[in-house]
Amino acid sequence: MAAMARSRDNGKLRKQEPMSRHTTWRVGGPADLYYKPADLEDLCGFVAGLPADVDVIWLGLGSNLLVRDGGIRGVVIATHGALGRIDDLDDCRLRVEAGVPCAKLARYCARRGVGPAEFFAGIPGTVGGALAMNAGAFGGETWECVTAVETLNRQGQIKHRKATEYDVGYRSVIGPEGEWFVAAQMQFHTGATTGEDAIKDILARRKDTQPFGEPSCGSVFRNPPGDHAARLIESAGLKGYRIGGAHVSEKHANFIINDGNATAADVEALINHVATTVESSQGVELQMEVRIIGDAREAS
Repeated sequence: MAAMARSRDNGKLRKQEPMSRHTTWRVGGPADLYYKPADLEDLCGFVAGLPADVDVIWLGLGSNLLVRDGGIRGVVIATHGALGRIDDLDDCRLRVEAGVPCAKLARYCARRGVGPAEFFAGIPGTVGGALAMNAGAFGGETWECVTAVETLNRQGQIKHRKATEYDVGYRSVIGPEGEWFVAAQMQFHTGATTGEDAIKDILARRKDTQPFGEPSCGSVFRNPPGDHAARLIESAGLKGYRIGGAHVSEKHANFIINDGNATAADVEALINHVATTVESSQGVELQMEVRIIGDAREAS
């Protein structure tokens, strides 16, 4: 890989970093380069110094992501623990950086007495990922709260854009190409939240209905219009179905669990089997919510 400039601050660059350490499925081969910036200014300098032919992959908490066993050719930029600021702009308006965990945002809003924001506690990722896919949970969606965003382009420049510049739908966000989300302005309201009690209720519902604490990516498939992917998968008789070290959760059929011995190839094969079986038996083509990236492991 071509040489690249280092930023002047305290970001950390690692080579051949195993992505199994950074994904909630706990699988994935090594990234050529793995960078954790010190802050937004450091990130801008680092991105500006990247050669144009180096692929950039953004990582939050590693949920909703499957990295193949052969790893990633390019650089992974980790935002969690780096872009972690939440700033009050006024009584009900916040600036939230992309590396902030959604659950942390929910708790912050509860303490401030603004909302509705409890649903963020049900999203197992960061604000950057939530912005990229309009993540939602328990009746709320990310972009319902967004008024403006800050993005970073390949030249290391920050752009300020209004929410109206994006075409937003169910788990879909389309906007200017070649830009990545680094922060958002979010508008909430006073008196629109029941605070910590609502968050505790959401977390309890997650624990009751989802395989909480087991290695998964969250929901694998989007819910089809008027239906639920989990119902379709269960109706196809796939609860508990296993390939290698990966199996469909007995608790929630739209979750695939790594039993501790799965490879990314096991998980991907199971995803494909579930989709094929549901289409043939239920007549519905499921759309993946999880993102699959990287190279397959070369046969030995």
